[in-house]
Amino acid sequence: MTQGDAGDPRTRLLADNLAATRDRIRRAATASGRDPESVTLIVVTKTYPADDVRRLVDLGVREFGENRVQEAAAKSDDGAFAGACLHLIGQLQTNKAAQAVRYADAIHTLDRAKLVAPLARASAATDRHPAILIQVSLDGDPARGGAPVADVPALVESALAAGLALRGVMAVPPRGTDPARAFADLARIRERVLTQAPAATMMSAGMSADLEAAVAAGATHLRVGSAILGSRVRVG
Repeated sequence: MTQGDAGDPRTRLLADNLAATRDRIRRAATASGRDPESVTLIVVTKTYPADDVRRLVDLGVREFGENRVQEAAAKSDDGAFAGACLHLIGQLQTNKAAQAVRYADAIHTLDRAKLVAPLARASAATDRHPAILIQVSLDGDPARGGAPVADVPALVESALAAGLALRGVMAVPPRGTDPARAFADLARIRERVLTQAPAATMMSAGMSADLEAAVAAGATHLRVGSAILGSRVRVG
């Protein structure tokens, strides 16, 4: 029995959860007057085994999210993401920038100027140009990552000057706040970024608990993990 065999209980669970999540996205988009096809689902597989990635690939998933570069690299080297796009959505250390560029198709967490040069050097050395999103801090909490809102215009200019493929913005709602309000704030920030970088159309926002609010605010990419894969598990 392969990982993607419909008789595998884990595959059946993933298929049911995936269908339910896609239905939530469809209903949220329709309610907001948007085309459901304008919303991309990124299935977040951090801490889940490569076999789950393969099951999801067999179920038609082509966009995956990972937090840690090391875990993403291990699964990539194992062939789990073959034919799919890999999004890195966790905070990125400068010493992991080259590895991130090597493996990722999109990096959602450019949040400080000191990351720009390492990402640019790695892109030039490998001729790989992943989509880069600026992670915005909506609450100013440095522990959660993200550039302060006031720093975003300068970071945009720095990324463009370095030749990075700047494609949008990302944020996580502050704890204890209304996600709809946070996503509306991010949408306004994206509009300002677009005046500097017209190609920066992506808005990465929304997770399992708040994807409807993100869709209503105009999110183009949703990062959904537990609603599809269940409770977090440890890899290895």
